[in-house]
Formats: sequence, C-alpha cells, structure tokens
Amino acid sequence: MKLYRLSQTSHYAFHRTLVQTISSAIRRRGLLTLAIETSCDDTAVAIVEKNGAAARLHFNQRITADQGPLLGIHPIVALEGHEKTLAGLLNQALPYLPRPAIPANGYNSSTRCIEISEKDGSSSLRKAPDFISVTRGPGMRTSLNTGLHTAKGLSVAWQVPLVGVHHMQAHALTSRLVNALDAELPGKADFPNTNLSPKPEFPFLSLLVSGGHTLLVRSEDLVTHKILANTGDYAIGDCLDKIGRFLLPEELIASSKTPSYGPILEKFAFPNGSSDYSYDPPKSLSEERARAKRPTSYGWYITLPLAISRAGSRLNIPEFSFTGIESQAQRIAERGWDKALSKWSKQNRTSLMPEAEARCLAQETMKVAFGQIASRIVLALEEEKSHGSSPSKTLVLSGGVASNKFLRYVIQQLLRARGFGHIEICAPPIALCTDNAAMIGWAGCEMYEAGHISSLGIRVLGKWSMENIVSPENEIDGRGWIENNLKSPSVHKPSVPS
Repeated sequence: MKLYRLSQTSHYAFHRTLVQTISSAIRRRGLLTLAIETSCDDTAVAIVEKNGAAARLHFNQRITADQGPLLGIHPIVALEGHEKTLAGLLNQALPYLPRPAIPANGYNSSTRCIEISEKDGSSSLRKAPDFISVTRGPGMRTSLNTGLHTAKGLSVAWQVPLVGVHHMQAHALTSRLVNALDAELPGKADFPNTNLSPKPEFPFLSLLVSGGHTLLVRSEDLVTHKILANTGDYAIGDCLDKIGRFLLPEELIASSKTPSYGPILEKFAFPNGSSDYSYDPPKSLSEERARAKRPTSYGWYITLPLAISRAGSRLNIPEFSFTGIESQAQRIAERGWDKALSKWSKQNRTSLMPEAEARCLAQETMKVAFGQIASRIVLALEEEKSHGSSPSKTLVLSGGVASNKFLRYVIQQLLRARGFGHIEICAPPIALCTDNAAMIGWAGCEMYEAGHISSLGIRVLGKWSMENIVSPENEIDGRGWIENNLKSPSVHKPSVPS
C-alpha cells in the first residue's frame, strides 16, 4: 500500500492523489466506508458497503449517554459519553470489516488491507475502508468534534479520504438506504454491481422530525434541498419530551435512562396500540379552522397552533409552532377546567390529574401537534400542484419522532382525506429513524460517488442549513469540499480549491 506524507504536500493535494490511486478499484467493486455519528448524545459506529442500488450493513451499533437524572441533554455529559465509548465501539467494529478475497493464484496486492488483532491474540487481514464518513454538523460542537477528530485520525492512519456528512441530509436519505438493504439478495457472499438508482428517486418530500429539528424539505437531488416549512419556536420532539416530564407518572420517568420521553408518552397515550387511535381528519382547510377549539369530554381543549392570532388565522402559512401546545397542556395538568363556569380554573388542582384524563391529554396533544404537521405537508403538495412543479411521489419520514406510529397514522389519514392518498409514505425502521451511523455511512457513499470529499482541514458546523450543503454558510475559507474523479456528470459539481 502506497503511503503519502502530509508534511510534503497540502491536504488538498494529498486527497487528490490518494483518491486517484483507489478510484479504479472502487468502480469495480463498489464502496466500503466506516462511519461515525456523534452529533448529540448518541455515540454510533457503522460499516456500510454500497454497490449501485444495493447495500449491506456489516456493523451498526449505538450507545446513548445516560442523562436520565438531568431531565434534558447536557453537553458535558454527552461529551463524556463519546469520550468513554467511541474508541471501544470502533475497536468492536473492526473485526466486522470484510475479509479480502484471495484469488486462486495468491494474494492480490491491489487490495488495500489493514491488520487487526483477534480475540485469541492472533492477527488477520481486513479490507480497509475506501473512506471515512463522519457527521460534520449540525449538532452540538463539543460532541461533533469528538467524532470528527477521531475520523481525521483514521483517515490519516489508513491513508483514505474523509467525507464530512450533513446530519439532516443523512436522515433524508435513510429511506434510500433501507431500500438498498432490501435489494441485497440474502444468502449471497457477494452482491452484483448494478447501475440502478436507489429509491425513492428525486424529487421527494422529507419530513425530518426530532428533538432538535422539525423540517419539511423538498429534495431535488442529492445536494439540492429546499426547506418548505420550519419551526418558529422549538422542535416537535422537544415539545413531546417537555410534556412527558410533567404528565407521565413518576415511575415511568424514573425508568427512563434518557430525557427523551416522547416514546414513553406514546406508549402511555396508546397502551393498546392502534386500537386506541381516534382521529377524524378535516377534509378542508375551512373545516380544520372550524376545529381550532374542540372540547374534550373533560371540557378543556388544545387550541390548534396558528389557527387564531391577532393577524387572523395562519393555517395556510408554511410554519410549525409547538410552544402553545406545551403551555396549554401544562395549564390543563396543573389547573384543569371549571365545568361550572365553562372556563379555565384559576386554582391549582388539589390532587394529581387522574390517569384516564392524563392519557386523554397525551392523546390530544399528539393529535393537535401531528395534525398541524400533516396539514403543512398537504400545503406543500398543493403548492407543487398549483405551480406545475415536478410532483413528489414520495414522502420520507425520518428523525427520532418519525418512529411514532400515531404520527404516521395521522399523516396517512389526512393525505387520503385531502386527495393525496397516492403519495407513498416511506418510514425507516425505528432503529434507523433515530440518530445512527448507518445513515451517515450511506450519505457518505452517495456524496463520494457524486464527487464530494472533504479536506482534512474541515471544522465542525454547529449550524448548517440543508439548503447550503455544498457551500456551508459558516464555512470560513470555503475549502471544505474538494473534488474526486468518481463524480457523475449529472450531479452538482463541487468547486475545487485553488
């Protein structure tokens, strides 16, 4: 294996020369990447192999920092979690790198290999990754730095390129990963190369919902994403977590090792699963507006966000809002409804809210919050239709909150009621909805194939818009991406630093 000394060349020249030495081999056998994700409090490592429209996961593990007592994500605890577990996860992953194929006439010296130690003390050869994929942003800077610095070290030690991945872009591409994994033929030692494109094909809509983001995005191609709706306050995942803190029984709070109470809130609201669902989708915007204040059997209600304001109804505005839902839910939990006066009680409850009423409140908050999200998706589809844009045939749901089955149900029901029942809804398995390194590895493969690799001089980006993937708004010198010779002429060509 030929080595290049960084002291004798620039980072950019190093990568150009290095990529040229391995690109022809990659074209013959596909891509292999080791991926690292540390954007928040999850430490994740994966080994992803991509060959055309097929993919294989050789390794995919995640460890979440224990933040239970803090009732929130603390950056220092998250950082300590990465420092404790990242190296161990990488060491655990290395034996899962594929073994090199040895031809009948002996070892093929063109295969790039690394030597690893086995549990019995012996050593063996494994295929070296073609490049390292790592989350560059957005996220918590201290957490991101842990992963990026480790990835740079591996890139230099193994003499392979680096690809800094946009975290939300990776979420948007997760359904393409899932379909690629399904395309692999079971029982095959090798899977054939194919020139088919991964599905869903562009353009498609992506709903990215998590504790830190609530985005509706139209993805035109790999690096062209238009934000159609964003949250005006905080994210849906944060809203559900906050409601869970004051609404869930104490024993359920105590049993959670993470401050992500949304999944527990869902189970509490719907203990019998889909048989507990009750959602009648409004068939028009006017009907949606008429339901802005719909009382429950307890008298109280959750006002539909943006339906009533000093400026009038804003239901047709491409924006999300969740603070009002959380504040109303807290008032209901603390004070309740005075049925005699038909208004909010001015006195705090003398005892805890009964469990049946608390369960009803959990259901209503999700019904209103998810109904608002589904309504904005309909607005986006109607906008496409009215402007004659190439119609999106697929809606991708990703991010931690996308694992909420009631959210999927509400979106599906509203799309059907508004004439968009033909839209295919793609929701990854729960393990791939939440933060994971497999999606980082897949996004890295797609970016690498399109001609994008990163300089060793890149720094993390705490904020990084999906609309600026190729030219990050916080890039100081504009030299984050450099060119490789695998790019497809039909895909956006990154600028090459001089």
